Amino acid sequence: MIKRIQRKRKIRNADFVEPDEIFLDSRNMPNFNLQQFEGRIEKPIGKNTIIFTGIFFILVLMIFSGRLLYLQVVKGEAYLERSEGNTLEKHIIFAERGIIYDRNNKEIAWNQQTVDTPFPARAYLSPGFSHLLGYISYPAEDKNGVFWQTEFKGLDGLEKQYNDILKGENGGKIAEVDVKGEIQSENIINPPLGGEGLYTTVDSRIQGELFRLIENLARSQAYNGGAGIIMDLRDGGIISSVSYPEYNAEILSRGKEKEIIDNYLSDKRKVFLDRTISGLYTPGSIIKPFLALGALAENIIDPAKKILSTGSISIPNPYRPGENSVFKDWRVNGWTDMRQALAVSSDIYFYTIGGGFEDQRGLGIVNIEKYIRLFGIGEKTDVDLPDEKSGTIPNPEWKMKNFAGDPWRIGDTYNSSIGQYGWQVTPIQMLRAIAAIGNDGRLLEPHFVLDKNAPATLQIMNLLEKDFAIVREGMRQAVSYGTAIALNVPYVEVAAKTGTAQVGVSKNKVNSWVVGFWPVENPKYAFTVMMESGPSSGATGATSVMRGLLDWMSQNAPEYLK
Repeated sequence: MIKRIQRKRKIRNADFVEPDEIFLDSRNMPNFNLQQFEGRIEKPIGKNTIIFTGIFFILVLMIFSGRLLYLQVVKGEAYLERSEGNTLEKHIIFAERGIIYDRNNKEIAWNQQTVDTPFPARAYLSPGFSHLLGYISYPAEDKNGVFWQTEFKGLDGLEKQYNDILKGENGGKIAEVDVKGEIQSENIINPPLGGEGLYTTVDSRIQGELFRLIENLARSQAYNGGAGIIMDLRDGGIISSVSYPEYNAEILSRGKEKEIIDNYLSDKRKVFLDRTISGLYTPGSIIKPFLALGALAENIIDPAKKILSTGSISIPNPYRPGENSVFKDWRVNGWTDMRQALAVSSDIYFYTIGGGFEDQRGLGIVNIEKYIRLFGIGEKTDVDLPDEKSGTIPNPEWKMKNFAGDPWRIGDTYNSSIGQYGWQVTPIQMLRAIAAIGNDGRLLEPHFVLDKNAPATLQIMNLLEKDFAIVREGMRQAVSYGTAIALNVPYVEVAAKTGTAQVGVSKNKVNSWVVGFWPVENPKYAFTVMMESGPSSGATGATSVMRGLLDWMSQNAPEYLK
């Protein structure tokens, strides 16, 4: 009986379901999100987990406390001294100056790294480039190491003219420096911006060779110096611009070799003078082509009319009755028309068309000045180099200012007609002027930089093409049989005009000139070479320099002679 009752209780206990079991039966929870543990009873975190987590945080706290104790107590004094001794300094990061290139992308001014200064040194192609490129001054510091000049500054030549393009923009950095002056850490706050490159019209090959030829002639024939320029007469781009003697641009930039710099300053040849744009010289006979064009434009003379040169002309002296003033030719040239007069450089012919003689009317000094200025002579060309000079064209006002009480005379007009009285011109003026004869009267703006805005034609002269053709023919005859016969080369036809101007108090020195262009039929390049203050007799002149350059170009740069 008792066993039966116990069995019934077991059965009842087996069929009894506790309420918790109903709630935990997943089959009865179809609407719960099991992933979010909905409908499930969370299990408590185990004791071991709590113990391990506590130990981890205690260890971390002990490490930070130990480090803090080390910094504050053990090393506290040392770090205090360091913090008091360290300073934050702002340092300049110098921008690299832009590189200058020739027309063939050859570097002619560049930067080279140095080991003892915080900025690169400037280097230049040499010899022959100093006046063209110029030189710079470096950033400079006082005795405490503080830079009072923080930039490179161009002081001459293209370096000065295009300084704003070449210089770039300095950067900066903050450095932590200890009491010993040693840098502990540094951070760049703004990087430097390098200068832009400058691409020029210059051919460095021709530049170097022209300088060599001028230097050799000056040394061998005792000239004080010389200058030479070649220009593309189609757009005004300068192919070469040489002035001799020159300075060493790197020495001047450094400014440390005092003895050499002092020698430059005391050199009577004027080493710092860029003769191409700042040298003022008596031109002599190279102004005759411009008088010829003036005479044609004013219908002064028929170009075929011949004038006799017996070696001199004489006119009565109004201040000394019974006496004549004699004006000599450099040789007896006989009967010459305009083309022949240009070829043999007859002074008598140009005295006559300049000032008039017997029954031949002359231009007069007013018209001489008019046509000379028409070609830009006596005025700045605005070439992109610093310190260009203008010059002087003689006239009555000029004489009154410089020779008070002495009026203008016919003899002054005669001498002015052959470029021998009061004239002061620069080689680049004569280059631009002669180029205008080669291109039928387009007066250009000479320039050195390729990416410069294309220079406009400054002036188109209202002169006849046939008149330009006559003058060009005369200049070609000067090469084929006249005074510039040294330029009669087989590989290109050149037109030229020579000039020999007497200079010095006793007229025992001369400036030797040659100007011209090539090829005659379709002129592309104009040139001017001037050798300064050489012996008055027996010396080889400027024409030999130009001949040497043409020969060199025929072998090394034939593309210019096509």
